[in-house]
Amino acid sequence: MNLLLFIIVVVVSFTAVRIGAIAFELTGLEWSLSKFQALSCFTGTGFTTKEAELITGNPRRRHIASIIMILGHAGLVSLIATFANSLRSSKDTHEFLALPPLINLIIIIAFIYVIYRVFSHTKAAKKMTDVLKAHIIKRKIIKPVSFEELVIATGGYGVSNIEICKNNPLLHKTLLQANLEAHDIKVLAIQRGKETIPNPPVDTKILLTDNVICFGKLDNIRKELYINR
Repeated sequence: MNLLLFIIVVVVSFTAVRIGAIAFELTGLEWSLSKFQALSCFTGTGFTTKEAELITGNPRRRHIASIIMILGHAGLVSLIATFANSLRSSKDTHEFLALPPLINLIIIIAFIYVIYRVFSHTKAAKKMTDVLKAHIIKRKIIKPVSFEELVIATGGYGVSNIEICKNNPLLHKTLLQANLEAHDIKVLAIQRGKETIPNPPVDTKILLTDNVICFGKLDNIRKELYINR
């Protein structure tokens, strides 16, 4: 019975770490970093890395990290208790068909290895992750980070998508004529219908209904590109 409880706790723990990683990813963290930080929070290792500042500096991620830490403490206590009981001599237990401690230890090691492989290196793990992510989003447990939240950097800089309408100051101008770089604005791409023009040359003319994707000081973008809208 103790061996079965240990196996259940291990599966629940791996699942909790995976859900935590998905939650971190939905806030804008890269997947491999999300997995590492979720595992760090669950085990209480608390790596003091630059990446960890991405967790502590964001209220939503701090909330997720707090929940993972609480689950981690409960999970580790349960793991230790069930592991210790699984290695007790069969003479000290009253379980029916209790296995010898050495056999239990071998089963535990083998199971942990198998469950690690399943959660880390199989298509089933990816499918499970996709199912969990879809469920989390559908239930609105974690709201995915918006594009604007994801791209805004420090110092008021960020990426903006400008749809060119009739009164836009960029309409019918080339990028050279617009001289946006003088206002600390860099055009990254122009989306024209189904065509995308990455890093457009300076002689590219801005047309009606174009979407201009640019990076720069957000105040300057609002002032220079939305002034007549």
